[in-house]
Order: sequence, then structure tokens, then C-alpha cells
Amino acid sequence: MDQSTEVSTSPQGWLRGRGEPSLAEVFRSIRIDPSGSAFRRALAFVGPGYLVAVGYMDPGNWATSIAGGAQFGYALLFVALLSNVMAIILQSLCARLAVGSGRDLAQACRDAFPRPVAWILWLFAEIAIIATDIAEVVGTAIGLNLLFGIPLELGVIITALDVFIILWLQRLGFRWIEAFVISLLGVIFFCFFIQIALADPDWRGVILGFAPTVDIVRNPRMLYLALGILGATVMPHNLYLHSGIVQTRAFGHTLEQKREALKFATLDSTAALMFALLINAAILILAAATFYKTGRTDIAELGDAHAMLAPLLGSLLAPKLFAVALLCCGLNSTVTATMAGQIVMEGFLEIRLPAWMRRLITRMVAIVPAAIVTIYYGQSGSGALLILSQVILAFQLPFAIVPLVMFTRDRNKMGPLVAPLWLTAVAAVIAAIIIALNVKLLYDLI
Repeated sequence: MDQSTEVSTSPQGWLRGRGEPSLAEVFRSIRIDPSGSAFRRALAFVGPGYLVAVGYMDPGNWATSIAGGAQFGYALLFVALLSNVMAIILQSLCARLAVGSGRDLAQACRDAFPRPVAWILWLFAEIAIIATDIAEVVGTAIGLNLLFGIPLELGVIITALDVFIILWLQRLGFRWIEAFVISLLGVIFFCFFIQIALADPDWRGVILGFAPTVDIVRNPRMLYLALGILGATVMPHNLYLHSGIVQTRAFGHTLEQKREALKFATLDSTAALMFALLINAAILILAAATFYKTGRTDIAELGDAHAMLAPLLGSLLAPKLFAVALLCCGLNSTVTATMAGQIVMEGFLEIRLPAWMRRLITRMVAIVPAAIVTIYYGQSGSGALLILSQVILAFQLPFAIVPLVMFTRDRNKMGPLVAPLWLTAVAAVIAAIIIALNVKLLYDLI
């Protein structure tokens, strides 16, 4: 189908037609061969889920997981697991929205709500992306500092250059971006596999850590870190990102082809997020097996964690692997956050600029305030800043989740691919839990 025809459709139930797609340069650029085997068609959908999974193991996640493991041992593994289940369900709704309506979440908000409401949602989305970028800028800069001794201030500036990496990879094709991200994920997994082997955790404690505990609600400090883990896992910008990059696949337009596209896209994101859970849990397990076990419950800074690994594990390899994994996480996260920023700005505001200028503007909107805060606080306050950024993300989540649930349950907007009642009910419960935890945290802080 011709792209111009595709973008002009205005399904019943929307206030406005969709207009130009976000990420227009890669929209429907990956061909799906309808005559190929089911395996080859499924393989064509592998990729977007791993870009989304990057957000579930970014440097902000490291800070919350390290602090959680150091202070409470394996107890918060349950929160990591619960957050991951929530993320899988919500990302399946993102894929459903993209395939069923032909819109990403930003476009859907713009086309479904009055403009003042859409502008408010855009503002919240930008705040979430700025909070995300604070975590990623800090993490990447610390990684550069730990590995190469580059000052934090210079490292922050270097992170701005990732926009050119994205432009270069995108010129080669969207598959190159996916390959770049998946390769770095492999490096991160290898680094943590070795570190966990060196740490030799209490595996019985690890298994028990996945069981729920009421202490999370009773202990304000534990709840604060739990919300940080939640915000770092179910990240608002990831909902916008996934609903946009699913549409890089040129799937068919019949109902059967769309159902198949939804199935394969959901399988891709589910498998990728389970992989992300392994890395998330590994960070927390490493902190529990090294810092909590030895009474170093004060560890929250990434730099401190790096410095303590060698004496605690008796190996100089461990801190090097930690720094390499952190740098890879930072690079991956800044790439995907920049793409999410472009989807948000184009989807809500319909900005029409050359690709390089759009990317530069969306990157600067997020990185300038992030850089100012990072340089002001310096490395000494990076841990507290990272955790705070993740709690901010938790507070922004309802403003992305509630519209997502509303759209996917509306048959007028989704047609035959409307979400089944049970899925809507589960997603609504997830939204309610997040809002309730936010209210409880606010009460504790006040």
C-alpha cells in the first residue's frame, strides 16, 4: 500500500486524521514477505521489543536496583518481577494500538483529545523524557569516567553526540539500529553473567526474594525504592517508543495479517522484556550478594559500587565489567530515548523539519536540562539524582497508561483489534496500583 494513502486514513472514533507518521524516514521500511514461512515472518518482527527492553535496564534502573539490593538484600526482587509483568502487559497494548489504529500513542492522544488536553499530556511526556535523559546522561558520563577517566562534565557533552550515531545507523536502515542495540545488550548480559559468578549469591535467598512482602508498603524507604524500580521499569517514554517503532514493519492490511502482526510484535516484546528482567535482577542480586551481605547498606552511588566491587569480590575484573556494562547501558538508553523524544514531539506537535534537525531539537530539549542538573550536582550526588529521576517517571506513568487503556478498549477507535475485556481489566488494575502507590508515597513524604 502506498504510504501517502496509509497516512491519510481517518478511522471512525477519532477527532482528527492521523496525518504524517512519526519517524517517517523508517515508517513501514522493513518488508514482511507474506509468502515466507511463519518463522521468517516472525523473525521479521524481532527487534522493536529489544529497543523497548533497553529502557528497562538503563542507568536509572542501576541506581535503584543497587540501592535496593544494598539496603534490603533480595527482598525487592519481587518488585522487579511485578514491574516486568506490568511492562509486558502494557507493551502488548502499545503494539495493539499501533497495529489496530495505525497510530502511536502520541498521535492517538493528539487525535482523540481536545488540544488543551493533548498539550498537557505532551508536557508530561516531555518531563518524563527529561527525567529519563537525566538518568542516561549521568550513567553514560559515569561509565566514561570509570573506564577512561573522562571528567563528568565532558562526558555529559559527549553523550549529546549520540544523535549523530542514530542518524548514521538510520541511513543504513532501521535494522542496523536494532543490531547495534542487541549487540550492546549481549555485552551487558555477558558482563553481569561473569560478575554474578564471582559474587556467588545465596540462591535460596534469591528465590525467596521473588515472593511478595508487606514490608514494601510498611517501610517508607523501601516503598520509595520500590517506586523507583517501578518507574525505572514501566517507563512512560517506552510506551510512546514501542507504539511508534512497531510501525517500521510493513505488515499487511487485512484483518488476518494485522492479527498476525500483533501476535508476532507481542511475542517479540515479551521475549525481550523477559531478557531485560534477567539483567535487572542480576543488578539487584549483585548488590545484595556484595554490599548487603557485607553490611555496606550505604552504597547508592554508581561510582562507589564500582570502587567496592574489587575488594569485596577479590577480582580486578569485576569493576571493569561493571563499567563496560554501565557504558553500554548508557549508550543504548540514550539512543532509544532520543527516538522516543522524536516520536513524542512529532506525534503531539506535528513538527515538519529535516530528520537531522528534528533529532537535534528533540535531543536538546531533553539533554540541556539534564546536563545542567548533572553538572550542578556532580558525581557526588549522582545516585540520589538517578533514583529521584526514576520516582518522577513513576508519577508520570498514569498520564501515559490511562490514555493507552482508554484507546485500546474503544471499538470505534480500534475496530476488530479492540482489546478483550480481561486485558483491559488487568491494565486498569495496573494503572490503579501505580496511582495508589504514588499517593501513598506522597503521603509518606509529606
